[in-house]
Amino acid sequence: MDPVQPDPERDETDTERLDRNFDELLQELRVTQTGVQILAGFLLTIPFQQRFTTLDDIQRNAFLVALAAAVVATALLVAPVSAHRLLFRRHAKRELVTFADRAAMSGLVALAVSMTAAVFLIFDVVVGRGAALGAAALALLLFAVNWVALPLVVRARLTRSG
Repeated sequence: MDPVQPDPERDETDTERLDRNFDELLQELRVTQTGVQILAGFLLTIPFQQRFTTLDDIQRNAFLVALAAAVVATALLVAPVSAHRLLFRRHAKRELVTFADRAAMSGLVALAVSMTAAVFLIFDVVVGRGAALGAAALALLLFAVNWVALPLVVRARLTRSG
C-alpha cells in the first residue's frame, strides 16, 4: 500500500495515518541501518588486510561495488532521519513519509547489491570463480524472492480479495 494513501480499515485522520506510517518505517529502518552500517564498517577494513594486495582485478572490482553500494545503502537508509530533522515542525509529514519510503526502498536495493557483491568476493577468494558466480546468483535470487516477489504476491492476493 502507498504510504500516504488512506487505509479503509482504520479510523484515523490523515495526520494520524502519516504519523503511524512514519513510525512504522522508522522501526523497519532500525533493523536495516544497524546491519548495513556493520557491513560498511567491515568492508572499510578489508583494504588494510595483508591479503588484499593479492586480489585480482575482478575481486577488487567486486570489493569496490560492495563498498560503494554499502555506502549508498547507508546514506539512503539514514536519510529519513536527517530529513525528519530538517523538516521538523514544517508541516511536511506527507512529503517526509513519501521521501522516506522511496529512500528506504532504494536503500534496500543498494543493500542487496552490496551483499551480493560481498558474497561473490568471499566465495571467489575462498573457493573460486564458478562457486562465486553461483553463490552471488543465489544471494540475488534470495533477495529478489524475499524482498520483492513474495510481498508482491501477498499484495496481489490482498488486492483481489479486497
